[in-house]
Amino acid sequence: MHGWHLKTPEEIELLRAVGKIVFGALEEIEKAVAPGITTAELDRIGETYIRDRGAEPAFLGYQGFPASVCISIDDEVVHGIPGSRRLVEGMIVSFDVGAKLDGYYGDSARTVAVGEISPEDRRLIETTREALFKGIAQARVGRRLYDISAAIQRHAELAQYSVVRDLVGHGIGKSMHEEPQVPNYGIPGDGPELAEGLVIAIEPMINAGAGAVKWEADRWTVRTKDGSKSAHFEHTVAITRDSPEILTTKG
Repeated sequence: MHGWHLKTPEEIELLRAVGKIVFGALEEIEKAVAPGITTAELDRIGETYIRDRGAEPAFLGYQGFPASVCISIDDEVVHGIPGSRRLVEGMIVSFDVGAKLDGYYGDSARTVAVGEISPEDRRLIETTREALFKGIAQARVGRRLYDISAAIQRHAELAQYSVVRDLVGHGIGKSMHEEPQVPNYGIPGDGPELAEGLVIAIEPMINAGAGAVKWEADRWTVRTKDGSKSAHFEHTVAITRDSPEILTTKG
């Protein structure tokens, strides 16, 4: 249907296993976040965790990406390249981790505080995390794809934020990016009907200012056009007969 690859219970079990590794890598990275650490060190922590569990970092070399973890700071939305930059108190930093195990992919992201941050930045992080769960709650058999998108958009815009429209969530399984695309804006009741066995990465990217973004000269790093801060949360989610199941969790 719609060119989607609906997953069997056996495939979802494999996706659960890799999702657990992705979750663990994010937990290890977040524990290490402190003023003074470099983004390259955090990337190493994520890569080591993934490899120690027999999986591969999914992003390393993906279309030429030079690292294992996408690390994006403040006004960077996604796909920041780790390097010698050191974290500083008051920053917000997003980590996006992907892993591959037994031919299946997991993908998850979160935004965290570096030390003490402003109430405004904390509100942006919390709202984005809440928007992810509003979207996940719509990932049910019989709902429409853009019910997920609309729930995310509504939650962000009620808080006076903007969703990024140039980047989307996606199907996931034996490939990192499968159909369907999952935008973070849309009309409720619109789009194809969701079916049991669909596995998608839902990932709101929400800006404190306007939704417009630009790509840096490195061809990877995406920033807000107006310099406002951005937060990013993502889970890999399976649509089951009963309710949405988050696969990128401790299990």
